[in-house]
Amino acid sequence: MDSEINRVKESIDILRKKWIVEQAIYDLHIGNRNDVTDFPILVGDVIFHIPKLNADQLFVLWDCLWPDCHNCCERQGRLPLTSDDISAISGKLGYSSASSFLRAETRISNWDEGGIGGNIITTLSMISLKRKSNEEEKEDGLPVKCRFLDIQGSCELHPNKPGVCWLYPFASWMESDGTRPVVHASFQFTGDCPGFYTASSIDPMMNILKDYSKKIFDYNMAVNRTTREKFGSINFVRNM
Repeated sequence: MDSEINRVKESIDILRKKWIVEQAIYDLHIGNRNDVTDFPILVGDVIFHIPKLNADQLFVLWDCLWPDCHNCCERQGRLPLTSDDISAISGKLGYSSASSFLRAETRISNWDEGGIGGNIITTLSMISLKRKSNEEEKEDGLPVKCRFLDIQGSCELHPNKPGVCWLYPFASWMESDGTRPVVHASFQFTGDCPGFYTASSIDPMMNILKDYSKKIFDYNMAVNRTTREKFGSINFVRNM
């Protein structure tokens, strides 16, 4: 945990050299707030978990600052692909078959994600797009500039970029209520995004949540199809 906090602190210290970061947001990133509670809100088919800073009675919200910022592409951790992504991107790059694309342009990524409170640990294994042509296994999860970021700050794969790219800075996961899957989403506080800010209400972000709700739900359904088609695997373990 200390190494992860140190990595986030290093990232957000780099970010502050160019962007103004509220002190409350900075402290949240590096674990210096002990008053953070989860404020769940259902928007569409997704439960968003919005952090609330109780001492200040403020919510942590987000807005994308592109085109002024493309830091998420400059410091990309990994690019897991759904089967839909594989079909779209292989065609975009001119490959005649998915198998030739997979051999030349991808690698396997494995990582863990925890739900709110760490109650559910999700272990994922998915095919990932190489962020650079000579990407090595030891770089998986570490910030690397994406090779598809052009000099104008746009994605050369757009609109066929990986589904996970459309979701940043949200992380998402599914749980079951016993009858159907329930999709959840929360912010990734990696220290790489200057778009976080505080407000006394969630209202300023509601339109963004409505837009991302469909993206996040569709992405999770695509991940489900991907695992059924044997392009990846997901295991859920309850953390006791």
